[in-house]
This record gives sequence, C-alpha cells and structure tokens, in this order.
Amino acid sequence: MKNVKFFLIIVLALVVCIGKVGAQINNITPAPVRFIGGACNKNYCTPASPFDYSQLTKLYIEGGDSVDAERIEAAIKAVGFDLKRTKRPSKSGDIRVYINPDSMSFDEGYALVTAENCVLITARTSAGAFYAIQTMRQLIESGEWLTGAIADYPRFDYRGILIDISRHHRSVEFLKRQIDMMARLKMNRLHLHLTDAAGWRIEVESYPRLTEYAAWRKGATWKEWWSRDNRDYAEMGSEGAYGGYLTKEDAKELVRYAADRYITIIPEIEMPGHSAEVVAAYPELACSHKPEQQEDLCIGKETTFEMMQAILDEIIEVFPSEYIHIGGDEATKKSWTECEDCQRRMREEGLESVDELQSYMIHRIEEYLNARGRQIIGWDEILEGGLAPNATVMSWRGEEGGRAAAAAGHKVVMSPHAYCYIDAPQDAPPTQPEAIGGYLPLEKVYSYDPTPKDMPEEVSQYILGVQGNLWAEFIPTDEHYEMMLWPRAIAIAEVGWSQPNEKEYAHFRSRATDIVERMMKEGYHPFDLKSEIGERPESLQPIKHLARGKAVTYNLPSRYYAPQYGAAGDATLTDGLRGTWTYADGRWQGFLGRGGVDVTIDMGEVTHIESISADFMQYCGPGVFMPCLVEIAISEDGEHYTKIANIEHEVVVEDVPSFKSFGWSGSAEARYIRYKAHRSKFSGFLFIDEVVVK
Repeated sequence: MKNVKFFLIIVLALVVCIGKVGAQINNITPAPVRFIGGACNKNYCTPASPFDYSQLTKLYIEGGDSVDAERIEAAIKAVGFDLKRTKRPSKSGDIRVYINPDSMSFDEGYALVTAENCVLITARTSAGAFYAIQTMRQLIESGEWLTGAIADYPRFDYRGILIDISRHHRSVEFLKRQIDMMARLKMNRLHLHLTDAAGWRIEVESYPRLTEYAAWRKGATWKEWWSRDNRDYAEMGSEGAYGGYLTKEDAKELVRYAADRYITIIPEIEMPGHSAEVVAAYPELACSHKPEQQEDLCIGKETTFEMMQAILDEIIEVFPSEYIHIGGDEATKKSWTECEDCQRRMREEGLESVDELQSYMIHRIEEYLNARGRQIIGWDEILEGGLAPNATVMSWRGEEGGRAAAAAGHKVVMSPHAYCYIDAPQDAPPTQPEAIGGYLPLEKVYSYDPTPKDMPEEVSQYILGVQGNLWAEFIPTDEHYEMMLWPRAIAIAEVGWSQPNEKEYAHFRSRATDIVERMMKEGYHPFDLKSEIGERPESLQPIKHLARGKAVTYNLPSRYYAPQYGAAGDATLTDGLRGTWTYADGRWQGFLGRGGVDVTIDMGEVTHIESISADFMQYCGPGVFMPCLVEIAISEDGEHYTKIANIEHEVVVEDVPSFKSFGWSGSAEARYIRYKAHRSKFSGFLFIDEVVVK
C-alpha cells in the first residue's frame, strides 16, 4: 500500500507539472502527454540518466482478472523479459503493475515511473497497462530508457486501420503481423474489408456459395480481373481460380489474437452496393429486370433481407465487436429505378427516391443488429435519404458528412480521402509501384487533425477518432501491402493518440525512420523513409515568366474545366504556381470536355518570345491522360494567327504515372498566344498547371 500511495503522488505530480516530450529526452511513438526526466522518489525527480533494466527479475500484478494478468505477462515477455511472477511487490528489481479503476479518468491511460530500482505502472484498465508496456518496449528498442516518469492517455477512443482483403486475399499470418505492429503503436481498431465485388472472404455456413464461388475469380490480380470483358467468378478448385477466404475458425483465431493486444476487429459486410459477387452467387437477389450480373442488391425482394440477416447472425457469432460495418457506399442505384420489386417497395413504404430506398434498407439492418446488441457503422453515403437513428458514420469523401452527422448527434470516425486513403503513392509517383492516382506523403497524413480548432465543441464531442484506409486494388503482394501501410499508419497512430501540442513533424519523422529501420530488421517491408524523394521539384517555388499574371481567355465554355478541378479559376494557367505530384492540389486544372484545352493568353503588348510550354500528367488508373496533340499559335493583333508548333504524341496506357512538357522554342514576336491540347482516344481528364512563356 505504501508503494501505491507513493506512486499516486508521482502520478499527481505528472498531471500538474508541465512536462515536455522532446527528441533529446525520449523516443516514444505516439508522443505521450507528459514526461518528467529523472529518477523519482517521494520528494523530487533527479536529472535523467540511463535506466538499467537488466536488473529487473520479478513481476507483480495487482488488480484486473486472470485474463488481464495473462495478457500483461505475455506483453512483458514480448518486450524480452523473462520475469518471475510474485504475490507481493519486492523492495527492488521488479515491474509492478497496478490496475486500479480509481487511478485516473482515462480508460486507456497509464502512468509509468522508473524509481528506486523498479518500474511502476498504474492504469485504470488493463489496456492502459498494456500500452505502458509498449512504451517500455520502445524505450528499450531505441536505447533511450531514461529514469523518469510518464503520464499518458489517448486523444481519441478510436484509432484504426482498414485492411482490404477482398481485392487480394491475405493470410491469417499476414494479418497477425500487422496486428502486432498496430499494438506496439497503441492502435485499437482493425477494420477488415471482408466483402466486395472482387471476392467474398468470410465463411458463411448458411450460404455456402459465397465461399464456393464468390470467393474465387478468373484473374490472379484485381486489375487483371477488372479489365476483363466478363468479370467472371470461378468454382473453388477449378483451373485458373484465384482467391480464398477466412474460415470461421480463422476469424475467431484472429479475434482472439487481436483481443490479447487490445485491438477490436470490426468486420465489414458491404450492402447494398459493392455486392456483385453476392448477386453472382445468388442471382435471385438481382433486380427483376436485369437477371445478369449487377453491383447492387435488390432492396425490393424480401429474400435480400432474409439473406443479409442470416449472414449477420453468423458474423456476430464470430466477431464480438460492438460495431458491424455495413458499407453503404457507392451504390449505383441504377437498377432500382426500373426494378418492379424496388418500385413496389417504394410505393408501399412511401419512399420518394432511390436514396430513401437505400436508407430504408440501412434502417432495417440497424434495427436488426440493435436487437442483437450491436451497432452499425457505415460510410458517409448512409446519410443520403435520412440517417438511421443510432448509426455511426465513417466520413471518407471529406469531412462534410462527418460534421453533418456529428452536428445531428451521431458518432463519427474521421477518415477523409485527402489524408487517410493511404493507397495513393507516398513518394514521387513515377518512382513508385502502380497505385490509385494522387500523392499522399507521410507529412500530409501526419498533418491531419480530426477536430481542428474551427470545429465547434458541440460537433467535436461526437468525433470518436480517426482511421487510415488501405484499399488493395493495385496491391497484389504482401510485401507491397506492407510498403503502402507503413510508415503512414504510424502517422495515423500518432494523429489518433497524441495531443496536438505534442505533435511536431521533424521529430516525428526521426522517430518514424527509426521504427522503419527496426521493422526491416524484423522482416517487415515498410517504405524506406531514408530514400524519400519528396514533392515535385517544380512545385516548390513560384516560377517567374513573361506570362505570369497575364489575362487568359478560355475559347471553349468555362464548363470545360471541371468545377472540382478548377484550381484558381481563370487565373490558374498564369499564376506562377506549378503543380505538385497530385491533380487534386488546387494547382492543376482539369479538363473533361471533348474540346480539351483551348486558351489564349494576352501578353498586353507585342513581346519577344523564345519559348512556350506547359506540363501535363498521366495517371491511367483514375482516367488522367496526356494530350495526343498540342498546337501553339501566335498573333500580334488577336485575329491573324501563325501556328508555330504542332506536337503529336502517342498516348499509351501505362502502369506508372508520368509527367511531360509540351512546348516550342525559337524566336518570335507576339502579343497573343493560343495554346490548344487535344484529348486522346481514351476518355478521361487532361490536367495542365501553367503555360510558361519565356
């Protein structure tokens, strides 16, 4: 009891002191709330010095139950200690763990004190004690375990990662390895994307065709399968069948493994969209007018609800998670407008739109799960047509859906595409494996704040936390998946745990680099931060040129540059700002119309010109292509033009993004410059950042 009282004095001191975490003091990720360097006793903390943890030989645990004790012992062993469990604390040389509900107000918080030749841990719950042990592990691994005291707790309750095993199936062993790393970073939610058109990945005994047929496809990779004229599925064991699934025992094993590391697995069963594989296996769920393959479930048929409810019954037997993710995103809704069954359902229920029809399904599924003690969570499209009363929203298309749901009193997990979709390239895209378009470096992920200062408190109180999502369309191998996941998931971990005033990118990057090196030694395949190229060099500084600030006339209607990619509007092409690696940066201007790019720049007066050029990009995955022809013409009076360049370009589909300048050089006099870029045979966008005149 004397030791507990002393320990609580230290914890109180940590709470009231303004301790600052710094690179010169420790190497803990996520950055903790408070640190006081030095060996602590009843009256003070002496200056920090290395702690000799080799002297630790015993383990004492007070509080919690037998399961808690087993998990704590296992965590201590994973650090590298082989300690003898004692029934009472020793005078020295032991790790003492106190699980005390009255010790602090944070369920996952902890305090860790190195004092008098022992280590003292106190926590409100066993999860907090587990996180204290992860801190110990990091300090030992980094060689920076200093004497002192730490008080720490998470900023958000929900700190998660989505792993997509539908597009490319992953083994139990692979998933366990990612769970291990998540636990070391104090993450607590693993969202498993189990079902999608590319494959159904969880055993359902009541509907065996889901794993006998819908879990297998013709095409080893998602890209190969997706590009086929017929996206065929295959019988399990047939020639050329690729896929796989988790048996119920596999899933239960994963649930236990994750729970021992204080991670909850949230299963996702997509509905009503992203369900082509379900309809392929059970075509009776298709809308009446299109018996062939469809992407959406028929909401008009009662058999759809019978099947989904039976599936969910089996899912909740395997996954004890409070939340069951039901998807709800990107339903095409096309078949519902012509389906006799869906239209009858709408009439009977008084529904005025297909959005309300989807909402009807979400409401029914929520009621079904609520009656079984579970809650639904879904992507922000479940807001459309009216949000189910108890639903939690995962906001991915930006923050708007999350803010709207939170303002209405619904819980929200922030996962906006611009910061949390880590399937985009993390370094210079031309140097990276094929990926979805864009560019999302570690620094941008780290910069995200789920509850920024401009968010009203009545909204922010409903933000549960943050989640990073790694979709696997272009990631066929385990090694590639780990490279895309880490280290950006390390940034998600710190965004979810650490207080904003403890975040500083340069310090974080140094810590993340160390973690990456240790991961490599352990056989992981993270992206090597030491080789990072960084942002597109042309974008780092504004460019000075003769046309900067000059007026631009769009010879085709302004609608030809897409509103969502308008950048700075009519000033974009002469504002002196070159584009970054991504077309969504507000610098690249996107053109979707058949006419492509056709602009005229007024130099204000006749000017001597020696070069005219503009850059374009190509990301074939999201439909961004180079021009097939660029024409450049000049004029002194604005009426009579002389063509000075006719640049043809063969546009070919490539896996890796590319950037190319199309221009002319020579000597000419002109006031007006007309720059035209023609779209190729491939439908999609043209993106241009600046017309540079020198």
